[in-house]
Amino acid sequence: MTEGMRFAVGDRLAPLTKPPVTRTQLVMYSGASGDFNPIHTVESFAQEAGLGGVIAHGMLTMAFVGQMLTDLLGECGELETFGIRFIDMVRPDDIITCEGIVTEVEEDADGQIVACDIWAKKTPSGEKVVQGTARFRTFR
Repeated sequence: MTEGMRFAVGDRLAPLTKPPVTRTQLVMYSGASGDFNPIHTVESFAQEAGLGGVIAHGMLTMAFVGQMLTDLLGECGELETFGIRFIDMVRPDDIITCEGIVTEVEEDADGQIVACDIWAKKTPSGEKVVQGTARFRTFR
């Protein structure tokens, strides 16, 4: 985002499409997050748990949406709130696209306070895997 960028209700946020989720990424995320639940890394365990195979960490998908928001804001804004609800599982080889739309804009002396609906979906099927809301501030 460049300084002085303005938002209006109905504006679409710049989407972020991530490369396919990999098993290596899931192992790395397990180590980084401290979440070593084997449903994320051990195929046989995930199958025995009734999941049909390994699933990505929900918080990894949330991090993708967070990346979309922080990429948008850069150094010209700050994220105030960000919350999502998990809807569907993400699996290795899924391609995730994060998107959003502006729902409210408030003007103040420093810039704008922007509320938006946000989500991530599997590409190309369009099935949503998370959805939620975010609120951020932009500076003039």
